[in-house]
Amino acid sequence: MHRTVRLELLGLADTDDDELLRLGGQLRRSLQELDVLDVRSGRSAGHISEGAKSSELIAAGSVVVTAASLALRQVLLLADTWLKNRPVRGIKVEMEGRVIELSDATAAERARLIDDFLAHREVPAEGQSEERSADQS
Repeated sequence: MHRTVRLELLGLADTDDDELLRLGGQLRRSLQELDVLDVRSGRSAGHISEGAKSSELIAAGSVVVTAASLALRQVLLLADTWLKNRPVRGIKVEMEGRVIELSDATAAERARLIDDFLAHREVPAEGQSEERSADQS
């Protein structure tokens, strides 16, 4: 099964869009070295002016990665390692409506956060779990 994860660089107070674009490009090139299906710049969901030449605008500092479920751990660990010594305050990670932020937590806390994020599964509704229990009896 393949999943798509969106990584968004969170700039410092004095970080501009040009710097976020440059840093996002660096992260994208690093991620392309992994065994993933696709790595591309994220697109902006904002309004596009009539004079724009493209129907989509690149979101500064946003990278979208599509990979096999097993490769997502490598993607997030690389992003976490890449974050060190970069002029950003963190990386917002979004997948299937869930969001985490890799930032100034300890390495152990970030590793646990990544593990919990990737281990998350939809919990079946109460009626479904009761039906399964009844079927197993």
